Amino acid sequence: MIPPVDLSLQHAEIADEVAAGWDAVVSKTAFVGGPQVAEFERDYATFSSVAHCVGVANGTDALELALRAVGVGHGDECVLPANSFIATAEAVVRAGAKPVFVDCDPDSFLIDTKAALAAITTRTKAVLPVHLYGQLAPVEDLRDQGIAVVEDAAQSQGATRNGVNFLGDIAATSFYPGKNLGAYGDAGAVTTNNRELADRVRLLSRHGSAEKYVHSVLGFNSRLDTLQAVVLRAKLRRLAVWNAQRAAAADYYSTLLSGVAGVKLPQVLPGNSHVWHLYVIRVPERDRVHDELRANGVGVAIHYPTPIHQTEPFVTGETFPNAELLAGEILSLPIFPGITRAQQERVAEVLIGVLA
Repeated sequence: MIPPVDLSLQHAEIADEVAAGWDAVVSKTAFVGGPQVAEFERDYATFSSVAHCVGVANGTDALELALRAVGVGHGDECVLPANSFIATAEAVVRAGAKPVFVDCDPDSFLIDTKAALAAITTRTKAVLPVHLYGQLAPVEDLRDQGIAVVEDAAQSQGATRNGVNFLGDIAATSFYPGKNLGAYGDAGAVTTNNRELADRVRLLSRHGSAEKYVHSVLGFNSRLDTLQAVVLRAKLRRLAVWNAQRAAAADYYSTLLSGVAGVKLPQVLPGNSHVWHLYVIRVPERDRVHDELRANGVGVAIHYPTPIHQTEPFVTGETFPNAELLAGEILSLPIFPGITRAQQERVAEVLIGVLA
């Protein structure tokens, strides 16, 4: 089986560095809030070209904390695309607000910014452009509306738009193991150029306490684990190279599959530098193609088979034609740093055979 992602290659490259780092943590028993956390926060802020980074326990918490930091709460509405992972909507509800879904662009898969602008009302507190599959949404279309722009950047670590990789007021990312920058478990972070927002996130994520046993607001526990910070810092040093390898693999897929009947290749928006967290094509009879590829040793996946507004917790009766169409056609091909050309050629060969 050619896997959808092979994390063993990354682990082999950093194993010695991680082992030494974990030994240092264990020797000092600094398991929570050790210096490695602050070091990673500093390094990731620099990598992301922002002033502040706050490490948290996971990507969903990162989204909720970012929303709470900009003042989202009960009675508010937040606009987001229907074609995202459910965590985007979960975070809105957990912050006490109502998710307002909009459709996506059928070519880039990114939020339809015109639809998002049309959905803004007096109750709208934030808009969440999701940087899906590894490229940035056109956030510039959503700014200057008097509402917060909270970026869901879980899949876009290292991506840029017109040379910039931070576009809104605050961004949330996930370091789930399969992400471009993945931990050895759950982890996440919030980034921003606003010191007040960063301080708010840090306060909320530490039981509302800036000083031990002094709790100024109601918060909760969501801290980046020190052992995960060691892993993330080791991987971060290599992320630019790994992202370049993903881009090279994406280019090769596009060469192999260009002109193949039945295959719609992913589109990159002008001005975007894509980091190819996923390489997502569109095919007819997707479920059949998916099953036959897997039966022939090609580990394809589907991200995501059901738009959020059709999942049981969020059924609204609304219709978003592009999101619904894409959900039945999208197929993620194997892509990861270190994937070989021979593996990609095998993927293309089997895919072409299945579509014939």
